[in-house]
Amino acid sequence: MEDLAYSLLNKLLSDSEKTEAGRRTKASVITKSNLVKYHNGRSLQAKEAFETVIDACRAEGAITYTIGTRIEDEGFINRIELKDNRLLAKFLGKELSTDVLSHAKSLLEVFTDRFPVLIDVLQKWAELRTVRTYTAADVKDWVDAIRVIDFAKENLAQGVISLPINEASGKLFKDTKRIKKLAAPIDVILSGDVNSNRPSSEVWEAIGLFREEHPVRMAGNVIIERERVTGYIDAPYSGFPAAAIKRLGSLPLSIMTIENQTTFHSEARRRCDENVLLIYTAGMPNPPWREMYVRLLQGLPQDVPVYHWGDVDEGGFRIASVLAQEARKAGHTIIPWQMHPDNVPMEHRDPASANTVNKMVHFAEAAGWSFLVEAIRDAKFTVEQETLA
Repeated sequence: MEDLAYSLLNKLLSDSEKTEAGRRTKASVITKSNLVKYHNGRSLQAKEAFETVIDACRAEGAITYTIGTRIEDEGFINRIELKDNRLLAKFLGKELSTDVLSHAKSLLEVFTDRFPVLIDVLQKWAELRTVRTYTAADVKDWVDAIRVIDFAKENLAQGVISLPINEASGKLFKDTKRIKKLAAPIDVILSGDVNSNRPSSEVWEAIGLFREEHPVRMAGNVIIERERVTGYIDAPYSGFPAAAIKRLGSLPLSIMTIENQTTFHSEARRRCDENVLLIYTAGMPNPPWREMYVRLLQGLPQDVPVYHWGDVDEGGFRIASVLAQEARKAGHTIIPWQMHPDNVPMEHRDPASANTVNKMVHFAEAAGWSFLVEAIRDAKFTVEQETLA
């Protein structure tokens, strides 16, 4: 019965905080319907155990209660009302959510000019809602996420474009596992969107961190000039360190980046003898990969087409927008390959929410593909690249 008493007092506090946050309109009160188990108790000892907790809470000035006078509830508490939620929180050994939020604001408001999304995060918390499962009580994680972003930016400014995530975590926090726990807040802060939910690997790549370095996989009957060797790409494909790839050693008829591994391997087997260059992005390409991409495109005549083939979804168009930005640095414009909604058979289409469609449109426009926007809005679906290979 003691557990029941504390459970009901916690409910009383929670309801009052929801009322203050605008999430609830009813008054915070424990009624007879909440007290059925107490009323149905079979022993005087259980009844007294419940009432001892409630009396102690009333003695602290946190609540008031009334005793029933009807035959069926005479001598039993039949209504508990909140008197002071701060005193109730103290009795329960808890912090008020308003105090937790105030502390969170004091730590994050200094960063809102740089990261406006934090205003949205604080607003969600003020409404007692979570952001990627995080509450205002987790504010230290968000401060640490900002430290990671700043650390990564400093490294990039100093020319360190790729760093093992465990090494970075050890340097920054003296804890090699700490950064891996911060993927969600880093994602939200970097994207500027409280609803962002990118894979952690994509988040790390965006700031030059990696779990382990992967070679750049390429296919096609093309010569690649590397740090020590210049030669044709092996069939069906080859993998090289990004930093070792210097420039093209022959002129391909086209270049195509491919987002997904299955599709890349399929195309590599099919087209390895053609004078085309296929490059696997491994999802969102990391900074070393992007620098390599710019180097290759800088030596490519502008009349050679540069394609990208990715998923017809939010992530696919986000990746395309990043590639388009890098291509522009080298004076090129990327062209979508099989990413127009009309290319997708009906049986492969998965319905998309309005929010997803809006993001797809945003990233399509960022990629310079405004000619796809209306088709994306009308189609309202997503599809993974592998289903179209």
